Amino acid sequence: MNITKEQIDDLNAVVKVAITKEDYQDKVDTILKDYKKQANIPGFRKGQVPMGLIKKQYGKAVLVDEVNKLLQDNLNKYLTEEKLDVLGNPLPKQQDNFDWNQDELAFEFELGLAPNFEVALKTKKAITQYKIVADKKMIDEQVERIQKQYGKLVSKDAVSINDEVSGTFTNEAEEIDNKTLLETDKLKSKKALDALKGKKVGDVVTLQTKGLFNEDHMLSSALGIDKTKAESLDIEVTFTISEINEREPAELNQELFDKLFGPDSVKSEKELKERIKEDSEKQFEQQSDQKLLNDVTEYFIENTKFDLPSGFLTKWIQMTGEEPLSEEQASEEYAKSEKGLRYQLIEGKIIRDNDLQVQFDELKEFSKGFIRSQMAQFGQLDPKEEELDNIAARVLGNQDEVKRLSEQLMSQKLLNLYKEKANLKEKEVTYENFVKEVYG
Repeated sequence: MNITKEQIDDLNAVVKVAITKEDYQDKVDTILKDYKKQANIPGFRKGQVPMGLIKKQYGKAVLVDEVNKLLQDNLNKYLTEEKLDVLGNPLPKQQDNFDWNQDELAFEFELGLAPNFEVALKTKKAITQYKIVADKKMIDEQVERIQKQYGKLVSKDAVSINDEVSGTFTNEAEEIDNKTLLETDKLKSKKALDALKGKKVGDVVTLQTKGLFNEDHMLSSALGIDKTKAESLDIEVTFTISEINEREPAELNQELFDKLFGPDSVKSEKELKERIKEDSEKQFEQQSDQKLLNDVTEYFIENTKFDLPSGFLTKWIQMTGEEPLSEEQASEEYAKSEKGLRYQLIEGKIIRDNDLQVQFDELKEFSKGFIRSQMAQFGQLDPKEEELDNIAARVLGNQDEVKRLSEQLMSQKLLNLYKEKANLKEKEVTYENFVKEVYG
């Protein structure tokens, strides 16, 4: 067997593979002998079928199969040994009227080669790195929410502002009949609030669905209907009151602090607010980090210039898809995927150039960090190390989880690298302003 490469240009090449009978004949003969031993052909006893008939019936299929195996194995070996960085897979060149009876079989494969380029981590343009802070307004609102959440319900005779009113929404035409809890401070409609004020248990109030709540998504759960239907719903519904309660805020005392954070972790209202600020800003950091990662990614895609073997990749998409594509459809698919492919190449280059690797011990500690966070959400604030190790072992026994966590850990390594090397400018903002700036 002989394999040679013809370089078309920097991004395209053709590999030529010449296979002689000596490369495959022994293997083909061995398989055909096995076929002869097992063949059941009418008119012949098992194992007594003439080899000529076996070759006539199975010879070409066995030959084609063995040659394809040879091509696959040796082509992959050649690409590895020659250190050719290919995009997609080699594409066989079409050969009409191919003669499988030749003494030497010649095949050609088109290759799309990865481009050579450099990535400048020290960006020319300064990229904004947001530092999101929890301001006094946010902290005070969070304290109010905590007091409300842990407060106690006090029964009332009549509805007033900030009450929790249980009742049933009904509309016969729309088949609505749903028991729910209505929090008056979440109502947007002043007309609805005025209609509810002063009402007592057993009273029936007529309300308009459109613009009823501060947040539109609340309507579907209140009425017990599909979200899509709720989006365009503009009807009158009746609300029959069954219970009226006022939530008395919990006192900011040691009992509440211990419920929230464990015994004696927080000992005053001041410490509570400091803890809320610290925890909130830790959560905000994840959002600002994701924004930074997205912005650096976009910068590299826009500013790292290199060509791709677009003709080859379009043909590869056309020929290797699950369903046949026209040239126009393949071009459209390539246009959709080009940006993602460019970043894959850029990211791969950054990882190689900076020797970023995910080691198993790092992955284990990374997974334990996730497990700690999840356990904390369910009140387990101080899990034992042995318990964490056991859960991590189960998680890392799942290959899908290993892949997911490895990708997240690599993203974290890339983010740390960008924070160290890229040209960043820090901007301190409240969460409210961050949302306005980033999401409009």
